[in-house]
Amino acid sequence: MTATKAPVLAPDLEAGLRRLKLAAMRRTAPGLLVTAKTQRWTPEEFLRTLIDAEIASRDASMNAQRLKAANFPVIKTFEEFTVATSSIPAGTLDYLASLEWITAKENLALIGPAGTGKSHTLIACGVAAVHAGLKVRYFTAADLVEVLFRGLADNSVGKVIDTLLRNDLIICDEVGFAPLDDTGAQLLFRFVAAAYERRSIGLASHWAFDQWGRFLPEHTTAVSMLDRLLHHASVVVTDGESHRMRQAKSRTGAAPRKP
Repeated sequence: MTATKAPVLAPDLEAGLRRLKLAAMRRTAPGLLVTAKTQRWTPEEFLRTLIDAEIASRDASMNAQRLKAANFPVIKTFEEFTVATSSIPAGTLDYLASLEWITAKENLALIGPAGTGKSHTLIACGVAAVHAGLKVRYFTAADLVEVLFRGLADNSVGKVIDTLLRNDLIICDEVGFAPLDDTGAQLLFRFVAAAYERRSIGLASHWAFDQWGRFLPEHTTAVSMLDRLLHHASVVVTDGESHRMRQAKSRTGAAPRKP
């Protein structure tokens, strides 16, 4: 049996599409030409299919770039969320997944014990926003403060914050895992103040708001920061058993023994 030779474009068409950087059109045009002739497509059908292929390819490429730039530690989605075992109501998850709060430049604060779905929810919001064409950047609170600290060396903190605020959503996970010194607290407050009513911040902490003085050195800083964070914000309180502990128990059939 003779193998069917793959169709190729005429050299001038190949060169023209390459020059115009229409890579998807260049890849798909040969096969589409064969299909168009076989199925007797109209010129409009052929052109529309070719353009759609180029648009889909570029959208996928841009989506991949935004996903990489977001710097998520892992990819989590709302589809993977187990609503039945979560303390977050389904209606709340639907609202967060709608991304309306991001387009309104509002914030999201998730407060609750470890393992109750805070990080999963934040990342799922971020991934959904990326797929919707928005720019997202993920940080732990420690990493965000470190980025701001580096701006002190050359007096570029303002520029660093402006760069961060090019994102539609900035995620700040693990707030309060480590205490901040005076400089770190002031830098974090400066960032929050700059983002206020301009961009959305999604944060997660295991500390209730009245306990933020445990990791912020100044009560005034904590109050001022929370005032801006919560003025336009959805607050979601999570509780229950840690999902990770529940999974560990299901694997072993009993609670893990303490070392």
